[in-house]
Amino acid sequence: MSDTWLVVGLGNPGPGYAGNRHNVGQLVLDVLAARLGGRFTTSKAQAVTLGGRLGLGGPRLVLAKPLTYMNLTGGPVSALARFHDIAPDHVIAVHDEIDIAAGTLKLKLGGGEGGHNGLRDISRALGTKEYHRVRVGVGRPPGRQDPADFVLKDFGTAEKKELPFLLDDAADAVELLITDGLLAAQQRFHPAK
Repeated sequence: MSDTWLVVGLGNPGPGYAGNRHNVGQLVLDVLAARLGGRFTTSKAQAVTLGGRLGLGGPRLVLAKPLTYMNLTGGPVSALARFHDIAPDHVIAVHDEIDIAAGTLKLKLGGGEGGHNGLRDISRALGTKEYHRVRVGVGRPPGRQDPADFVLKDFGTAEKKELPFLLDDAADAVELLITDGLLAAQQRFHPAK
């Protein structure tokens, strides 16, 4: 297996979804792409991808934003992992998480999908749940609003003011996970209890 990392930003395709809470993973990948100084190009794996290195001579990365809808994310992820010879423990899914307070991050390796259809499809396609997740907190929906409706809406005005900081933190978390490992990233980015 190669030492390359596959970083996947979860979301739905098309401009109508671009600013949705559900697409926060893809927004994080835009920050990472800007840091690498590259542009996404369309791949045969139903995704736009960008390859590069983390720092001078650092680990190789493949950033990917699937062009499929969220619940069909697994196909592009497994195709890219196979093509680049990347083991599941070198796959990082960056995604929205309603069970985490808005503006906070949590990282983990493996575990359940928490009802997240994109993660469920990745686990199915990879044949394992043992891949990394950078979980970007978008908070719970207000009142009795359906969680599916909530994540498919754009960030609110107050959230948009904090969003650049959250996206930067999430991009930093991805980089730290790759360079220093999961525990170091958790210690830095998990909220203090």
